[in-house]
Order: sequence, then structure tokens, then C-alpha cells
Amino acid sequence: MTWIVYILECTDGSLYTGVTNDLERRLKAHATGKGAKYTKRRGPFTVRYREHHDSKGAALQREAAIKSLDRSTKVALISAGLFGILEDMT
Repeated sequence: MTWIVYILECTDGSLYTGVTNDLERRLKAHATGKGAKYTKRRGPFTVRYREHHDSKGAALQREAAIKSLDRSTKVALISAGLFGILEDMT
């Protein structure tokens, strides 16, 4: 099973980082207010970043690492164009 770490840009410009094994289902949950408490009133969302991991543990560690970054570093990660590169690496 593949696990996905993702960053959403919320309508207010804030960034939300999460992890799932079904991104489409999770995005629907966010859109209907049933995802995370943080995103409940911040939609619509745009997926700005995602990377795939082979294990839930690895994905959770990466999610925690990304969440610990400051906003400018997260924006740099998104802007670096790693979106497709990281997908190809997994």
C-alpha cells in the first residue's frame, strides 16, 4: 500500500500538511468539512505538494518533518518543483 504525504493550500492562503493512503477520498473529506478540524472552514483547497511512501511509518515521519518546517521553507519545498520528482523517486 502506498501512503501519501500532501500539502494543501487553503482558501485563506494557509498550508495544511496531512497523510493518507487514499488522497481522493481524503480530499473529499476535507471538502465536506469531515477531514481535519483545521480545514473545516478553510476550503476550497489546492493540492500543492505530495510525495509517496511505501509505509505508513515513513509517511508519518515525513509529515511530522514537514509540519515542523516554517512557512517559508514549506513554500520553498513546493516551489522547488519536487512534486513530480519525488513521485518518480518512489
